Amino acid sequence: MRDKQGRNINYLRVSVTDRCNLRCIYCMPEAGVESLEHDDILRFEDILKIVKASASLGIKKVRYTGGEPLVMKDIDKLIYETSKLKGIEDIAITTNGILLADMAEDLKKAGLKRVNISLDTLDKDKFKMITRIGNLDKVLESIHKCLKLGIKPIKINTVLMKGINDTEFEDFLNLAREMPVEVRFIELMPIGESIKLYEDSKVNFEEIIREHSELIPIENRRGTTAQLYKIQGSKGKIGFISPISCKFCADCNKIRLTSIGTIKPCLHSKEEVNLREYLSSEELLMTKLKSAIINKPLEHHLEEERTSRTEKMMYQIGG
Repeated sequence: MRDKQGRNINYLRVSVTDRCNLRCIYCMPEAGVESLEHDDILRFEDILKIVKASASLGIKKVRYTGGEPLVMKDIDKLIYETSKLKGIEDIAITTNGILLADMAEDLKKAGLKRVNISLDTLDKDKFKMITRIGNLDKVLESIHKCLKLGIKPIKINTVLMKGINDTEFEDFLNLAREMPVEVRFIELMPIGESIKLYEDSKVNFEEIIREHSELIPIENRRGTTAQLYKIQGSKGKIGFISPISCKFCADCNKIRLTSIGTIKPCLHSKEEVNLREYLSSEELLMTKLKSAIINKPLEHHLEEERTSRTEKMMYQIGG
């Protein structure tokens, strides 16, 4: 289905929970957050109703996120039921990788096609500092397990921050040289906890690219968020996602469903449509979804306003 701008909206990102087993410095307060009550979040059967309705409107790709989606019991069953819905061609997750190694086989059997793993450092001590809780070895184990199982592509999401992990850029290049993964450097955004870090920690990707002549541009597919590069002889690829300095709103094909049942047509907009009260009526649910898609905002205003308009934190929206 197309919105008023003529964009083909075929991608739904679904946050299944606001809970997470890490406390990353740009995402969550150190003390954590008060998790929603069980009755406040969508049940899996309600998520499936919304995904089914979305598929009938042209959604073909679903990505499950959190918080951390793998902390949710029976997430593999949700993926399996999603895989049976007519029109859904691709199911992916975004995860921090802590639990993935133990679950990857069941997730693949359920119908998982692809995985994005958040990994901001390859240094064990720094990993503990950024995540406040995490164990780097578990994430690396998960990457190797997914490679062994043939889950591909594997994308590594790395939020690059000046003075924190920007000195590891070469280490991540080497990771892409040695492993068949796509390392995607993500621009820090002024949203939620990141607002505290943004001015001191933002990184200029254009400067980095100019300084690394070994990066060979790859022609991007329409709708992709990353500017892709390869390195001669490497097994993997490098990507740069720059929603502020090089925003991709004109080609955006996404809508987002939060764990409390609201549709966010744009990540950085205040606009949300509450679908919970329409779950008992397929007709009304379809009408509200159509309206959300058609009226998707033209663009965000991060560059000029230096902050996101959304009132939600990233862990409430999903990566």
